[in-house]
Amino acid sequence: MAALKTEIEADENEKEEVGEDALDDVNDNTSGKKKRRKKKKKKEGENEVPSLNEENTGDTNEGAADEKANSAENEADKKKKKKSKKGKGGKSAQTDPPSIPIADLFPNQVFPEGEIMQYAPSKDDRTAKDRFTSEEKRALDRMQNDTYNEVRLAAEAHRQTRQHMQRWIKPGMTMIEICEELENTARKLIKENGLQAGLAFPTGCSRNHCAAHYTPNAGDPTVLEYDDVTKIDFGTHINGRIIDCAFTLTFNPKYDKLVEAVRDATNTGIRTAGIDVQLCEIGAAIQEVMESYEVELNGKTYPVKSIRNLNGHSISPYRIHSGKTVPIVKGGEATVMEENEFYAIETFGSTGRGVVHDDMDCSHYMKNYDMPSYVPLRLNSSKGLLNIINKNFGTLAFCKRWLDRAGATKYQMALKDLCDKGIVDAYPPLCDIKGCYTAQFEHTIILRPTCKEVVSRGDDY
Repeated sequence: MAALKTEIEADENEKEEVGEDALDDVNDNTSGKKKRRKKKKKKEGENEVPSLNEENTGDTNEGAADEKANSAENEADKKKKKKSKKGKGGKSAQTDPPSIPIADLFPNQVFPEGEIMQYAPSKDDRTAKDRFTSEEKRALDRMQNDTYNEVRLAAEAHRQTRQHMQRWIKPGMTMIEICEELENTARKLIKENGLQAGLAFPTGCSRNHCAAHYTPNAGDPTVLEYDDVTKIDFGTHINGRIIDCAFTLTFNPKYDKLVEAVRDATNTGIRTAGIDVQLCEIGAAIQEVMESYEVELNGKTYPVKSIRNLNGHSISPYRIHSGKTVPIVKGGEATVMEENEFYAIETFGSTGRGVVHDDMDCSHYMKNYDMPSYVPLRLNSSKGLLNIINKNFGTLAFCKRWLDRAGATKYQMALKDLCDKGIVDAYPPLCDIKGCYTAQFEHTIILRPTCKEVVSRGDDY
């Protein structure tokens, strides 16, 4: 590109030189032509005194013309600045805090790609390095453009929401306050529309020894503390195409090594992932990196451990966990990743035992994906609640706060009945031992025919 740019500039300079004498003969007071002459002289380092003819003729008209030209230039500069705010693809400027739907920010309805990574050669995919340039693979890529574009829209809504929350969250806020701000922002940006667009699962804001699946129920008074290590895990979707992405929020720098370990482990998992790569290879690579770190807390050094009974997973439309698991420790299945699969690569590190168990009040629920559309129920309250779930969430996860928002009342017994019958599954908070600290990072990736796209990647992580 640098060489091409130099040739273009040389052509423009040659044109200016050829036309210079003709321009000097025309006294039309046009600011654009004067501006080009002045720019040329400045560029060549000319400090010549202007000729009398140029300096003294038509003073009054010249002054008026210059004033008019300056005004026009200022107006042009303003327009240029305004245009520059739009960014690539005609993107309009977002408000602060963000409130304009992502679809409205991109008039051409083409949404930004995530990070593009070429596949590394593997023992099972000898042609990995050729995928990026293969015409056949490029054609397969183009066939999926609509799907990729939907997921990128959901990813942009996720990025802008989480970056707002990173600036907005402060110690002393209640967890309900934090979740409501995040969810209200995400709903605006994704342009919530029933099951076609919205939030993919409740906002996880698990703290300290709690690694996942905690969101406050109504009336929960929990307050975020300066010394907390909080995992912010939320999802957006368009037509069931889910972005599952999470980060760890801390205020005290003493946790920096823990956060660094988990971020590094997640990025290692992303680099290792690819078409025909065995899932167990990814787990081994993640554990090796994760457990190379240690963190000093209050004078004591703790090794960072991968939480061995948590993992990443494949994602399919309206199904957050769609069958394949991506371990974060060595061992596991030799199942391979395949072309055009979507994965959440997520890792959890802990200063505790590195194992989690169910604990605390349950808030997360999800309808069993394999249940038939019609299920006979005896209790009218159960029928009514199931109708609300089908209408508002389908097979996407939900929480009690969302049932309240959907208008459900006195549903505790009905919810228990649906869980007892296996129609709805409960997902209680997952905790390591009390007193330890856990961290998480997660990205959604697409194994495109030509390349690996980390679709949820942002400037933040």
